Amino acid sequence: MDAPQYDLLVLGSGPGGQKAAIAAAKLGKRAAVVERREMVGGVCLNTGTIPSKTLREAVVYLTGLNMRETYGRNYRVKQDIGIGDLLSRLDHVISRELEVVRDQLMRNRVDLLTGTARFVGPHEVEIVSVDGSRSRATADKIVVATGTTPVRPEQVDFDDVRVVDSDGILHLAEVPRSMVVVGAGVIGIEYASIFAALGTRVTVVESHAGMLPFCDAEVVEALKYQLRDLSVQFRFGETVARVDSDAQGTVTTLTSGKRIPADTVMYSAGRKGATEGLDLAAAGLTADDRGRLQVDKLFRTEVEHIYAVGDVIGFPALAATSMEQGRLATYHAFGEPVSSLLELQPIGIYTIPEISFCGHTEDELTRAAVPYEVGMARYRELARGQILGDSYGMLKLLVSTETRHLLGVHVFGTNATELVHIGQAVMTCGGTVDHLVDTVFNYPTLSEAYKVAALDVVNKLRAVSRFGA
Repeated sequence: MDAPQYDLLVLGSGPGGQKAAIAAAKLGKRAAVVERREMVGGVCLNTGTIPSKTLREAVVYLTGLNMRETYGRNYRVKQDIGIGDLLSRLDHVISRELEVVRDQLMRNRVDLLTGTARFVGPHEVEIVSVDGSRSRATADKIVVATGTTPVRPEQVDFDDVRVVDSDGILHLAEVPRSMVVVGAGVIGIEYASIFAALGTRVTVVESHAGMLPFCDAEVVEALKYQLRDLSVQFRFGETVARVDSDAQGTVTTLTSGKRIPADTVMYSAGRKGATEGLDLAAAGLTADDRGRLQVDKLFRTEVEHIYAVGDVIGFPALAATSMEQGRLATYHAFGEPVSSLLELQPIGIYTIPEISFCGHTEDELTRAAVPYEVGMARYRELARGQILGDSYGMLKLLVSTETRHLLGVHVFGTNATELVHIGQAVMTCGGTVDHLVDTVFNYPTLSEAYKVAALDVVNKLRAVSRFGA
């Protein structure tokens, strides 16, 4: 039987792969997606973004964390929170999202080829199904959107019970009383905050001197304060020498000689591109030492008709940016005119509390010698902040003192990942701080923070101009 011929073949059904295939279908092209049966929706749906954010939401609700400001530190919606309480919500959300993904592909007449793909030529892949049967498919254009897998250091014996990676954390049999999180990147800090909110004693071990270096320094300090308030301990500048485990628990030994006992150890030591089984050489492709593919600004790899999007091409490795990359790659592949505001993408970190930002940080502007002024609004100054029980949140605007344009928006606290989009919209439209001053926001809302912060900036700029005059 001849291999089916497609205009576009996508390897991976995560956010980037989905959008690439659907974009091709909208252009009238014949498209297909190759994915393993148990991984439809990709890492995002099955082990990454959706599970971790659903888990976070369940924890925030069941612990009553946001209401402790009002009802006291011992307030909880549910006293004994078990792993079943968390996973029941997780299973529900994943099953519903899986239906959405399948429905979108079907409605757009995108073929779903079930199995594991590997290249057998620049335009052809072989697909091996679960039962071992093999088939082939060819395409004029190919998009690699295979995502990533957790890095597992050789010196650590992962048993997927006591010692787990960021995927295995979703399969714990019970909520641990204590936990060591190795790695203070986005994934590590998100899970550290989630389990700390549950009452787990968490110790974070990080080889660098700090965490989240791409975030605003003031916001990071606020997050560390909040996590320490949840009894999280930090061991910065430390590396793990070995991890010993038995039926009773684990002991993590650091190179400095410190030993940390815990029920569970979660490794979050980065991720690598899921390209090992693709036989890249058969297509003329090469990956770096982390399994990632290099692309140009059009998302083309070194082989002109093969594109790559999403986590497999590296930073920022976010579902939102992967979606846009998938759309752009398909449009570029078929010569369709397209524009994008990808450079002003927001970054969202779903810690407890949330962090989100768009644009530049203070450190970046200072290094570039760009003059700016800071406007600050604190949730405790907002009626909505008091209603929500969030007195530590804040919104920060960085504004050019020369043009009055927004250079950066940084939000910390409840709904930060939602609030940031107002600032993003103003920035993408070239608006100034005066636009926010002149806008009427609903009251009481957290969005009102934009007007408070904007007025703070304008008053500072006015004071400087008077002094100059």
